[in-house]
Amino acid sequence: MFFSIDPDGDIPIYEQIVRQVKLAVADGILVGGQMVPSVRQLANELAINSNTIARAYQELQSDSVLEPLRGRGMIVRRDAIKRCTKARNTLVAESFRRALSDALAGGMSADELRSLFEAELTRQQNELEEAAKAGGNGST
Repeated sequence: MFFSIDPDGDIPIYEQIVRQVKLAVADGILVGGQMVPSVRQLANELAINSNTIARAYQELQSDSVLEPLRGRGMIVRRDAIKRCTKARNTLVAESFRRALSDALAGGMSADELRSLFEAELTRQQNELEEAAKAGGNGST
């Protein structure tokens, strides 16, 4: 699994890891029963303190996303997808609210925002469809 960590960002590193694991579960990149990297392994890969990884894993365990597998490490809980999908939707809604607030405060009109939203949604849907065609056999 690939993590993108911003050590200078506003979000603490452990929280970035928690969010990315939840998003990976919601997107099906991580699935129930799958092992996650050990604390030591992930700390080495990301070049960050192992206590930071341990804190993220502890929070994911508290949120019922990960569970310990005695003597082997941590795995994704089989029932985690629903919680992770809800967490993803909450994160997206919060980001969307902030963007709308900034745009309105910056003087954009509701019509401009609707137009921008529709255009961007169409653009991204087209990109996804093109990527799916390129990755598949070309048939729909």
